[in-house]
Amino acid sequence: MAPTPSSAPAAAPAPAFDYAPAPESRAIVDIAPSYGLFIDGEFTDAADGKVFKTVSPATEEVLSEVAEAGEADVDRAVKAARRAFEKWSALPGAERAKYLFRIARIIQERSRELAVLETLDNGKPIKETRDADLPLVAAHFFYYAGWADKLDHAGYGANPRPLGVAGQVIPWNFPLLMLAWKIAPALATGNTVVLKPAETTPLSALFFADICRQAGLPKGVVNIITGDGRAGAALTAHRDVDKVAFTGSTAVGKQIARTVAGTRKKLTLELGGKGANIVFDDAPIDQAVEGIVNGIFFNQGQVCCAGSRLLVQESIHDELLDSLKRRLTTLRLGDPLDKNTDIGAINSAEQLARITALADQGEAEGAERWSPACELPSSGYWFAPTLFTNVTQAHTVARDEIFGPVLSVLTFRTPDEAVAKANNTPYGLSAGIWTEKGSRILAVANKLRAGVIWSNTFNKFDPTSPFGGYKESGFGREGGRHGLEAYLDV
Repeated sequence: MAPTPSSAPAAAPAPAFDYAPAPESRAIVDIAPSYGLFIDGEFTDAADGKVFKTVSPATEEVLSEVAEAGEADVDRAVKAARRAFEKWSALPGAERAKYLFRIARIIQERSRELAVLETLDNGKPIKETRDADLPLVAAHFFYYAGWADKLDHAGYGANPRPLGVAGQVIPWNFPLLMLAWKIAPALATGNTVVLKPAETTPLSALFFADICRQAGLPKGVVNIITGDGRAGAALTAHRDVDKVAFTGSTAVGKQIARTVAGTRKKLTLELGGKGANIVFDDAPIDQAVEGIVNGIFFNQGQVCCAGSRLLVQESIHDELLDSLKRRLTTLRLGDPLDKNTDIGAINSAEQLARITALADQGEAEGAERWSPACELPSSGYWFAPTLFTNVTQAHTVARDEIFGPVLSVLTFRTPDEAVAKANNTPYGLSAGIWTEKGSRILAVANKLRAGVIWSNTFNKFDPTSPFGGYKESGFGREGGRHGLEAYLDV
């Protein structure tokens, strides 16, 4: 989608120098023409033989054909996990830790291969998969490997017990990272796993299955089933699943909550968000602009905790907006495998259609739309980075999760007004505060109803820190010591 005439900015300043193409080679990744389900340590066809194609969102090229799991396949995977649970849970924590450490090291060794694969299948820039996603994936396995033999000291009582079989459903925006968030604590605590990746990004999970074999993980401890929402629904509803962990949309999360209600299943949900990034008049403008850009345009805004609502104190609104627009003219959109690329492809045609419809609705409702001059590739799924100003809290773009590179700008006069506007959302996942006053950071953060609050930064993650939300952003925490509780019978 090219910027509309009404939203076209003034000509961008001439860059100090041009960037020559710097593509990462695809040769390091060997993608097979087809993949089966990973059940009980082996790749196998779906029971009914169904398959689906996974495509590169940057080019619409078919990358591979993948088995589509049905109810019979889900049942096979759960039974394999149940059989493996007895021996896996009986292993001393130090022995389980050895496998997790081994997996972490193999991920590091294969990180370049996995980064290229993730970029091909997801559409995000290679510098994000290489410099953010893969280091965090390995770090989560290292971190939870360290907990495996220390569970008695985690604060959940002496000799805490695993739950059993964990059914895990992950989204397409951070395929490998969400896999690590789910699988690492589950294995460290002695559970076995059946994981379903998103249908648009199944490849990195299937490569992880190969890593499990490479690490010598016992058969059945980790099972990977690929397919659409029907496979995920069958997994979460399966009678022999003890724990359900889901990251994804609020609508699907509500459906899963209804499914497990009244059962013995333990449930954690990490759902949508509409994070507020609050900039006070004493904030360092240039630093805040970088945080704003990272908060909403990282991974094309396809982030649950994205800072998609910018709340700016009135006295600096014009100055900040001018600086932000100048910065957006320097963002490079294009080939995700190019190391210079800042904005990659939208994950799917379906998601692009949703972003487009919500942005068009924002413009129709009277918000002022702006995008930098931006030439979009002729193939693939692309959306130019977009700002909306003159936004009120009644506008759809200020209320609904767009899950794309779209930022809504609102203003405030006092800290109390900023807090009221930030909390005026059904979500409660993240927020950011920009100010030089430490006392203001603490005072405002204490009033914000959000699970993760960043001060003078945004989108910083660490495996030792818990992550999760309130209200329609879900419940439960992943990461840190808190992430162990979800997989223990406490």
